[in-house]
Amino acid sequence: MNKINLKFVILFFFSIECSNLFSQDPQTTKNELRLDLEIRPRIEFKNNFGLTPADSINPELINIQRNRLGITYLRNKFKFHTSWQEIHLFGKQKKTSAIGSINAFELYIEPSLSKKIALRIGRQGITLDNGRMFSDAPWGQQSRAHEGLRLMYKSKNLNTDLITTFTRKYGMNFDAAYSPVASHRYKLLFIHYLKFKLNENYTLTTINATDIFERTDQPRNYYNRYTSGGRIEYFNKKFYATINTFYQYGKNTAQKKIHAYYIQPEISQSIAQLKIRLGAEIQSGDNTAIQNTIDHNFVPLYGVAWKFMGNMNFFTRFPADVGNSGLINPYLFLIYKISNKVSLRADEHLFYSQFGLLDKQKNTVNRYLGFENDFVLNYKHSEKLDMHLGISYYVPTESMNLLKKIESPNQIPVWVYLMISYKPISLVFKNRNKA
Repeated sequence: MNKINLKFVILFFFSIECSNLFSQDPQTTKNELRLDLEIRPRIEFKNNFGLTPADSINPELINIQRNRLGITYLRNKFKFHTSWQEIHLFGKQKKTSAIGSINAFELYIEPSLSKKIALRIGRQGITLDNGRMFSDAPWGQQSRAHEGLRLMYKSKNLNTDLITTFTRKYGMNFDAAYSPVASHRYKLLFIHYLKFKLNENYTLTTINATDIFERTDQPRNYYNRYTSGGRIEYFNKKFYATINTFYQYGKNTAQKKIHAYYIQPEISQSIAQLKIRLGAEIQSGDNTAIQNTIDHNFVPLYGVAWKFMGNMNFFTRFPADVGNSGLINPYLFLIYKISNKVSLRADEHLFYSQFGLLDKQKNTVNRYLGFENDFVLNYKHSEKLDMHLGISYYVPTESMNLLKKIESPNQIPVWVYLMISYKPISLVFKNRNKA
């Protein structure tokens, strides 16, 4: 912690000095300091399923609490931001309490090079498009961040970013499950993002990414994975339609060539207080019944899965969670606004493997994996207090049992959570000095 605090202090004072280089008006100096505190406990009850082989206790009742302090300093054409978080666990594996992580979710400086161009330097959350390929994972208590440079251009109809990030040996200091950066395995990551508003009804988005990995069997020998694609969106009053497609190529850890794809069509319609979303996700995989010399498993990079594949997070680690067989996920989302403060959401998912899994006798089984239903009641009292109560269950098939996530095939897996976001402090100090 001493080294982390030292880096924080050095960067903070360095940022204050740098701000003098980007003065917008020599006659006026803008100074603004913002402090934000959030306390976010989440109580979870889980029964009859495990997301990883390490999950062995069922049923389980735990409380994962995140305490986050944000500090933002603004000066003419300059921004400094840091967000420190502590994650505390109660009841995990029969322990009274344990500290899962204390570190910085974000820590960066951001000078503005012009009215439309800014450069962000440091640890930062990255959310692009709908969050499927890149997201700062706001629902996860640890969230997700990357360290590097982000050059941003923004105009009326065009947003485009060039991003370069890297990783260090975070796992030596932080538990990967509760750190925003420790789960990353790439050495370097390059991203180009572009969003262009074609007209009042159509928007085009493209994402091109290259992540570079070090071979575990040959240190200082690297291989690349490439992901290219994007989406086109159509807006018309209360109707929305989109299709999102990506192609993945390069090499995997076994040095196999990758040829994989992802497709997500979706339409939505708003009717009074009800919003209906109907869509599907198609992630390619391998036919494990035959010998494959090419890897067809698509990996959705550094985005979020729960927004698209269910709150229970059965399918988050690809291709392991689907037995290398790909996944097809038709979904229906119903969001009903009961009042200005209360809304109810019901999500329905059907899950199919693209190719049938193999049983012990190497026979192909039915591709249907089961059905998940998620209900979430949201009560937003104010900007300071936001509450979510979620109840989910999964109806598995015999095919799902081959993925070894459900303990008893005769019981329904259930997950319940209560999450409260309380922001008792949100202070802004402003000062303008004229020379």
